[in-house]
Amino acid sequence: MGRGRAKAKQTKVARELKYHSPNTDLDALQRELGGSGNSVTPDEEIDEVYDKYASYSSDDDDDDASWAQRK
Repeated sequence: MGRGRAKAKQTKVARELKYHSPNTDLDALQRELGGSGNSVTPDEEIDEVYDKYASYSSDDDDDDASWAQRK
């Protein structure tokens, strides 16, 4: 028992959301979704990350092969 008030409140809120649309600033939404105007493509961004960590990788593919054989 005691769920009646909570359910009534939820129903009231749901009806308000369904039938009364809030004031939406569509220009602000478009600016937010449009991004910051940065002209860096995702591929360039990924390349920058790879370049940043490239010094940590080893160029010896033989190390991987020898490790697999030892296992």
